[in-house]
Amino acid sequence: MVIREITAHLLELASQYPVITLTGPRQSGKTTLVREVFKEKAYINLELLDQREFALADPRGFLRRVPNGAVLDEIQHVPELLSYIQGITDESKVNGLFILTGSQQFEILNEVSQSLTGRTAILRLLPFSYTEVQNSYGIASIDHLLCTGFFPRIYDQHLDPSQALQYYFETFIERDLRQLVEIRNLSQFQKFVRLCAGRVGQLLNLNSLGNDAGVSHTTAREWLSLLQASYIVFLLEPFHRNLSKRLIKSPKLYFYDTGLASYLLGVENVAQMDSHPLRGNLFENLVIAEILKFRFNQGKGTNLSFYRDSTGNETDVIYSIAQEILPIEIKSGETVAPDYFKGLRSLEKVIPSYPFGRIVVYNGSHEETRQDITITGVAGLLQILQKIT
Repeated sequence: MVIREITAHLLELASQYPVITLTGPRQSGKTTLVREVFKEKAYINLELLDQREFALADPRGFLRRVPNGAVLDEIQHVPELLSYIQGITDESKVNGLFILTGSQQFEILNEVSQSLTGRTAILRLLPFSYTEVQNSYGIASIDHLLCTGFFPRIYDQHLDPSQALQYYFETFIERDLRQLVEIRNLSQFQKFVRLCAGRVGQLLNLNSLGNDAGVSHTTAREWLSLLQASYIVFLLEPFHRNLSKRLIKSPKLYFYDTGLASYLLGVENVAQMDSHPLRGNLFENLVIAEILKFRFNQGKGTNLSFYRDSTGNETDVIYSIAQEILPIEIKSGETVAPDYFKGLRSLEKVIPSYPFGRIVVYNGSHEETRQDITITGVAGLLQILQKIT
């Protein structure tokens, strides 16, 4: 079994809070993790109809069966339990009593924040990180990771990635999506999601996206919110510190898993990835998702943004540390070229000081420093972040 990087923080928080809420995409390993870490606790899967009906019909009786607490999987199916859990934890004053999981982030976080404010720690578990895959499976090929993605089951069961991701997407459409909203034209929604994949790493333009999908701007916004709620996509907001130049206000669109994005783009194997026109965008997506995993595995929220001004000068990631920033430029090539530094050089004209330096992440294995700019690969980036945060 892969030891997840979030484990130590999960255990620490369970000693400090009566309830732990763990959210994340389906098949990111939430159930495996909590059942392994909290072996002594009863496990109840609220996706099972009989358990769900019991919890809804008699919540007090349902919870009386687990006087020592429990792991309650997919709690979003029975949010009514949360107010009863609040009463139990207030009375018992025992930390780590209930472990809740859920895969619909907006719904579960809204319910939890209303019922368990101050009583729960909230963690997010994304699929395997680059480090977890490299350490446990010895896979460091970037093109392989872009195609395969990071869902644990693909690695544990040695599944064909393209086929497994197809089933994952179809299951999302048939199960999760129908639980959130009624969509009459599923084929049109599938087209919308594929169009999102075609815009990975690009500025979000809902009017253009909606027009191409044949839906209104309002519908496009609603559908994008559904994808965010289900941990399919996330938005990277623009850097907003007061600067002299006019900055772009639109966010950029990314997928939580590059394998799913690649599948939606029609990529079926590594050979196809090598010449794909969006390979650079997907590599950028992978690096940003890895930074997110690094943050989430420490129990922290996102501190990421990007810089782009009205003239097109851009830096891919602004990693904020208190009042300072660490600019990160992402390039998918294996050979360092002069234009790799263009975005960072433009940024220094408006933000001249970088106490933590600057980084270019590329797809090569050699690491070097040019002036105060560190050139490194994905693994090197994560090591740097570990040292400074």
